[in-house]
Amino acid sequence: MFSSHKRVRAALAGVAALGLTGLAACANYSTPTTAAPEGSASGGAVSLIEPGKLLVCTHLSYKPFQFKDDSGTVVGFDVDMMDLVAKKLGVTQEIVDIDFSQITSGAVFAAKKCDVGAAAVTITDERKQAVDFSDAYFKATQALLVKSDATITDLAGLKGKVLGVQTDTTGQIYAEKNKDANGYTIKVFDDMPSQLAAVQAGTVDGAVNDNGVVFDYAKENPTTKVVTEFDTGEQYGFLTQKGNTAMVDTMNEVITAAKSDGSYNDIYKKWLGSEPQA
Repeated sequence: MFSSHKRVRAALAGVAALGLTGLAACANYSTPTTAAPEGSASGGAVSLIEPGKLLVCTHLSYKPFQFKDDSGTVVGFDVDMMDLVAKKLGVTQEIVDIDFSQITSGAVFAAKKCDVGAAAVTITDERKQAVDFSDAYFKATQALLVKSDATITDLAGLKGKVLGVQTDTTGQIYAEKNKDANGYTIKVFDDMPSQLAAVQAGTVDGAVNDNGVVFDYAKENPTTKVVTEFDTGEQYGFLTQKGNTAMVDTMNEVITAAKSDGSYNDIYKKWLGSEPQA
């Protein structure tokens, strides 16, 4: 995101330090267990924080990648993909909902809050300095959401108006980069639901976020519409602690196998409503 969840440094250095300290204080420092992936070509056992569990950090809600359904169960594209990783390791997935910046900064791994992160995270060079990514598993762009009766069709149409962004995402980076040229002001939201709901409420004139979540929102909320996409060339990756090559290898094997055996296409169509583009 969160590219696409997608995707700006999350907070001031002092805030980030406080967040890391808080995580460390409540971390589970039990001795990691190991799980040998079935049919793995990586040649190394994967270390897990808790026996029999793959702890997956995400940031809710980011539909259709990770969100709670009517029963309160966390479901979505990323959840299904992580279920495949858990199955390969012979364990079950357990989801940890946590601040997005703590995932992309690697703080959750240092504090042993989770084994991997799956939150529609865009692979960037800056993030690679803090975490290790899997191979790309999803292509994304940024998209602009406005009210259905608005005459705005692009960023230029937001001159003198307010554009909503989600903190710590590539959408925020894109909006900040184009702010001066288009003359809008930016309002930052902590999560995607409040950001896009602000378009409906009229407290912002538009919102930029990853195309997958924006199109999904417009489909379910017909008083809004997507007027344009921005080809930012983003790709999502799953992430883990820096140097955790066994986990990276396992995730890459799962992504490759899923694309080969058709299960990736099934998951894509289930949550996006169409086959992935070639």
